[in-house]
Amino acid sequence: MKTGIFTTLALVFLQLAAAQPHARVRHKHAKRQGPNVKVVTDVEYVTVDAEDIVVYVDEHGRPVTTKTVYHSQAGPTVAPTSSSSSSPIYFPTHHPHPHPHPQSPSALAPSYHPIPVPLPGPTTKSALVPESTSSSTPASVPEPATTPRPSPNTEPSSSQPASASLPSNPGPVADGPGFGSAISYSPYNSDNTCKSATQVASDFAKMSGYEVIRLYGTDCNQLANVRAATQDTGVSLFLGIFDINQVQSECQTIIDAMKGDWSHVNTVSVGNELVNNGGASVSQVTSAIGQARSILKGAGYTGPVVTVDTMMAMKANPELCHASDFCAINCHAFFDGKTTAEKSGDFVLNWAKEVSEAAGGKTTVITETGWPSQGQTNGMAVPSLENQQAAIASIKRSFPRNAILYSSYNCMWKKNSASTFGAEQYWGILGTAPSG
Repeated sequence: MKTGIFTTLALVFLQLAAAQPHARVRHKHAKRQGPNVKVVTDVEYVTVDAEDIVVYVDEHGRPVTTKTVYHSQAGPTVAPTSSSSSSPIYFPTHHPHPHPHPQSPSALAPSYHPIPVPLPGPTTKSALVPESTSSSTPASVPEPATTPRPSPNTEPSSSQPASASLPSNPGPVADGPGFGSAISYSPYNSDNTCKSATQVASDFAKMSGYEVIRLYGTDCNQLANVRAATQDTGVSLFLGIFDINQVQSECQTIIDAMKGDWSHVNTVSVGNELVNNGGASVSQVTSAIGQARSILKGAGYTGPVVTVDTMMAMKANPELCHASDFCAINCHAFFDGKTTAEKSGDFVLNWAKEVSEAAGGKTTVITETGWPSQGQTNGMAVPSLENQQAAIASIKRSFPRNAILYSSYNCMWKKNSASTFGAEQYWGILGTAPSG
């Protein structure tokens, strides 16, 4: 009997012990919310500049779910109304600014947006802007060929600069490169491949009447090909180092191509619109200018070395001018939206004056200026063949010297966009390139 009682009691105690949780596994899983938990919907208004990763957590801070919010989802963000009392936590996703490919000038697309913070710089001696002589008569504008062009989109353009007077005490003409008619050229096919020496020669056979040809880079064997195509014409070259991270190698390419004969090199530029498009800082560009100047001087070149940027970037950052042998700006009235083709020359001249004044009177040379023959209207700026010819005539009246027209031929390898009003491919003054 006693044995039976003790056995029964032992079984009871064992069952009670088995019903208690072990301390080492207590709270191993998160506590679940019961049906009596009060849920509050949390609404937050968020302005999103890039996609955000939203992580919802429970009351213990443990992730429950995630959600990606894109630009189009900016606005009120509501927490889920389920039985989980989760709240959102925002983790902005960083998007670095894209940079152009080091050896592909075709990646460049002009961007004409003002630089917001001007940086101070030392003043330099006065100079003439621009040099003007009555003895230099520009060549007539050839009739470009027309081709069907796509319809582009629109985007706000930069504002028109206020008028400015010439520096009161302009300096010597020697401060500038001193050329008359000039035009730019790029050796790329419509599929972005390099043009052959034969194709380049074919293009240059139709480019008579220009004293200076501007190039943007050293790829595609363009220096040797262009030099061969122009060696008997007396044309000088405005050369370009495209990638400032490759100054040493690009300088060496230039040195190898010139073979010690610098008589046909007018200027060497280092970078194109890098400060304006965020590709490099002012200090990075000025450092690259100094590096290139030193390397080229060691090889016997003593001509001008400059950087090229937009008129807004150059005016806002006069250090770019001070580090250069003259101020070199790309200036297109078309992107102003308040200037007609017939007033292009006045627009460009006013900007040249303003840049020179910001740089203490230093010479300003226009390294790109023109008008598209087709694209979408930008305010008062209407792209057409007739307006292109009117703009070029106006520019030549205001700038009979020290202005490089953009461009020789239509650049079908470029990509149209809203920011360029669908006209990026159609700035060719001579129409479609003979080589295609």
